[in-house]
Amino acid sequence: MSFSRIYGAWFALAATLLLLLIGLTSCDKTTGSGGETKVTDPPLVLAPAPNFNADTAYWFVQQQVNFGPRVPNTPAHQQCADFLLASLQRYGLKTHNQAFEVAAYNGTILRSRNLIGAINPNAKKRILLCAHWDSRHVADHDKDSANWQKPILGANDGGSGVGVLLEIARLMAPDSAKLGFGVDFIFFDSEDHGQPEFDRSVNNPDSWCLGSKHWAQNKHVPGYQGFYGILLDMVGAPGAKFYQEGVSLEYAPSIVQKVWNIGHQLGYGAFFIRESTDGIIDDHRYINEMAGIPTIDIVQYHSASGGFHPSWHTQGDNMDVIDRATLKAVGQTVLQTLYNETAPAQPLN
Repeated sequence: MSFSRIYGAWFALAATLLLLLIGLTSCDKTTGSGGETKVTDPPLVLAPAPNFNADTAYWFVQQQVNFGPRVPNTPAHQQCADFLLASLQRYGLKTHNQAFEVAAYNGTILRSRNLIGAINPNAKKRILLCAHWDSRHVADHDKDSANWQKPILGANDGGSGVGVLLEIARLMAPDSAKLGFGVDFIFFDSEDHGQPEFDRSVNNPDSWCLGSKHWAQNKHVPGYQGFYGILLDMVGAPGAKFYQEGVSLEYAPSIVQKVWNIGHQLGYGAFFIRESTDGIIDDHRYINEMAGIPTIDIVQYHSASGGFHPSWHTQGDNMDVIDRATLKAVGQTVLQTLYNETAPAQPLN
C-alpha cells in the first residue's frame, strides 16, 4: 500500500453529499413505531455463489510470505512470481507474464512482472480484479529506526489481496461456461517501491504504483477495456473496517454502493462501513485516470482514526496480522458481487 496523499476536506464533504444523494435514490424509507424515519436497503437478489474458503485464502497468503520479502531484483521476488503464475495456470486461466523494467525513485532499475490471469478471455464484458504482489523494500514506518532499511514480509500489505483473489479464481474457474462475462485477475508489481520518508536525497512524490502505471499504458490485450474494477489492498487484518475511499467515490460511486450493499446483506456490515474517507494513492487511481476503467479500492484506511493498520510498512506486517474472518468477509463479498452480474437487477418486492 503506497503512501497516502490526502485529497482534502472539501472532497470528503463532496463525497458525503454524493453518498447521501445515492442513498436517497437506492434505499427505502419506513416509519418506526415512534414516528421516526428509518432508512433501510431494499433486499437484493443474491445469485447462487460459491462458498469462499478462508482457510485456502490464508494458505495462499502464507505461501507468499514463505518466500520472504518479494522485493524486485531478488530471488524471492522471482520465485513468488513463478508460483503465482503457475497457480493461475493450474486453475485453467489464460495467463500473461508482463515483464518490464522501470526506474525507481532513486534511479534503480526494477525488473518487474505484472501477472495476469483471464477467465473467459474472449468475452467482451470484462471485470478487473487486482492487487499488488510485491512487498516494501524498507520498513520506514517501523517504530525502531534500526529496522528502517530492512524489507518487510508484506503479509497484509500485498499478500492478503493476492490470497483472496487466488481463492476467487480457484472457485470461479469451474463456472466459466456459466458466466456471461470475463474476469481478469491482475497482480501488479513494483507498487510499494516508493520513496521512503527517511530518504530526502531526491524528491519524487509520484514514485508509487509503477506496475499499474505501466499496465495502464501498455494493456496486456490491445484495446482492452474493463466494465469496472475492484482493487484489494490490506484486506486481512483482524477487525478491519473498510471505509468508502475518496478516489473510488470520485470515479466509481455506483460500484462502491453495489459492493457495500452486498457486503451488508451478507452480514458483513461490521467490515464495510458506510462512511467516506479521504482519497489515497493506490493502483486504482491510475486505472481510473490513465486506463479509464472505473475502479474501486477495498482498503483498510481511515483518515480520521490513524490511517492504515499499525503494521503498515513495519516489520510487524507478518502472518500474525492475518485473520481468516476478514479474508472471508472480503472474499465472499467480492465473489457475490461477481455472481450478481448474472442476477436480476431489480430488488425483491
